[in-house]
Amino acid sequence: MTRTFALSFQLKRTKKHASGNAPIYQRITIDRARVEIATKRLINPEIWNIEAQKAMGNSDEARSVNKHLKTLEQKAYEVYREMLERKLPITAQSFKDRMNGIEEVETPRMLVAIFEEHNKQMAALIGKEYAPATAIRYQTTLKHVINFLKWKYKVSDIDIRRLDHEFVTSLEFYLRTVRNCNNNSAVKYIKNVKKIVHLCMANNWLDRNPFGKYKTKIKEVIRDFLSSEELEAIQNKVFVSDRLTQVRDVFLFSCFTGLAYADVNKLRRAEISSGIDNNKWIFTTRQKTDTASRIPLLPVPLNILAKYEGHPECANEGRLLPVLTNQKMNAYLKEIADVCGIQKELTFHIARHTFATTVTLANGVSIESVSKMLGHKNIRTTQHYAKILDRQVSQDMDILREKFKCKSIVSK
Repeated sequence: MTRTFALSFQLKRTKKHASGNAPIYQRITIDRARVEIATKRLINPEIWNIEAQKAMGNSDEARSVNKHLKTLEQKAYEVYREMLERKLPITAQSFKDRMNGIEEVETPRMLVAIFEEHNKQMAALIGKEYAPATAIRYQTTLKHVINFLKWKYKVSDIDIRRLDHEFVTSLEFYLRTVRNCNNNSAVKYIKNVKKIVHLCMANNWLDRNPFGKYKTKIKEVIRDFLSSEELEAIQNKVFVSDRLTQVRDVFLFSCFTGLAYADVNKLRRAEISSGIDNNKWIFTTRQKTDTASRIPLLPVPLNILAKYEGHPECANEGRLLPVLTNQKMNAYLKEIADVCGIQKELTFHIARHTFATTVTLANGVSIESVSKMLGHKNIRTTQHYAKILDRQVSQDMDILREKFKCKSIVSK
């Protein structure tokens, strides 16, 4: 914030002493607020030059007063410069206090306190700007930071001015060793702390970036998905338990729509309507990223919706499908994997990966269309799925192999 600063010397004739001399005051104006500071000097009003703001003549009295005023002027500019450099709050009164030797004790800004306030504001914006999972991730990050401070510095909080490169690298070491976080988890927690630091810098609480020379990288993770044979095994399996059948159906619905658990759970009848081709589409918004997702419904999910149209849980709660808690869904999916002879650790999120790979990309759906249906903000996120399709690579290489065979025949 740009501030205005003005300095002048004023003779207070109304406070004339018995000797006939009047006191000189130093007037400071900061952003239109004015204070006056006594210079502790008296002078004969007859030799005071109002325009020049100093004593006239070469008398000992004039030279002494002018020298003192010059010293006060230099001190005022030095104090103002120091307050600017230290990013101290500058008001007319705070400046006067420092000129008079009354230095306000600066309350340090503490990392945990700032982090807690950030998380409090984030929690208030859940559903508007942030997803619940995002808020939980920042709460978890804060817990790691608090435990790290106790482990490393034996304190419960730390002045943000103490944050430096060594703090960042030590935090990363703590996450990887003491907390046993994998690379990507550690990087995500560090990234959350980095956001808090950038917040401090934006508020001018920090004038240097402790992350300036820190470099790290997310490692690409190969995500599991179901093959067409595994997907078919789940589809065709007849379960004795109605609960397993219900979980299987909801899981398959996600396999053929690409919706994550949170999005299937919140799906409502109003989000199903006719698309550009007059077929049924899902028009929803992803809870995680708040991005639009438009998905044409294939026969499998259409049949599942029809199956549960009159289900009491759906009717009572206004939902399309009877979705259990994520924890229960995953527990039942492990049982389904065992019954179907699937060796992979089956979780609900595998359904989304299966849609991206086995259901769409492997069947020739363009990556642009897949990206739009998944609600990805960046197509690079979708390209990750294309990299793991060995079948597609094999098919592409078969085409190339045939081309080279033809060339070799011609050369003979």
